[in-house]
Amino acid sequence: MTDRRIGFYPGTFDPVTFGHLDVIDRAAALFDHVVVGVAINDAKGPLLGFEERRKLLEQEVAALPHKDRISVTGFDTLLVDAVRQAGAGTVIRGLRSAGDFDFETQLSGALRRLAPEIETVFLLASESHRTTASRIVKEIARLGGDISPFVSPMTARLVRAKLTGEQT
Repeated sequence: MTDRRIGFYPGTFDPVTFGHLDVIDRAAALFDHVVVGVAINDAKGPLLGFEERRKLLEQEVAALPHKDRISVTGFDTLLVDAVRQAGAGTVIRGLRSAGDFDFETQLSGALRRLAPEIETVFLLASESHRTTASRIVKEIARLGGDISPFVSPMTARLVRAKLTGEQT
């Protein structure tokens, strides 16, 4: 049974950015509950391991105003199966640009064919986060740049440690 008042926000969150956190908190203001689904997708070659990403998200959402309406889980299944398992009836997707819209409408169409009972909603990224993408954050960090405008100090420390081989 799915409940449209429960939203499911999927992603790899490698790493979690201020843009992700903005969408999560804004979604939590709209839904009774938001399940943040951390995708286990080794094919993408994530910098951070699944457990690191999941734990980091749990810590980051604990500081959000609507933290009591948010939970974090992992999934390595089809998105529709993860959404159903969470009891959610709505998939939440963040949009930064027209390019995101094109990809997300294709994903939404496929989801609709597989699970017509599950709705997709798009939240436009806040203006200050429209240029924030995890892959760009990782590239800046790899080249020694400052990623503090895009991620929390906790996330920045973990990314730097991962890139330099330090223990966290």
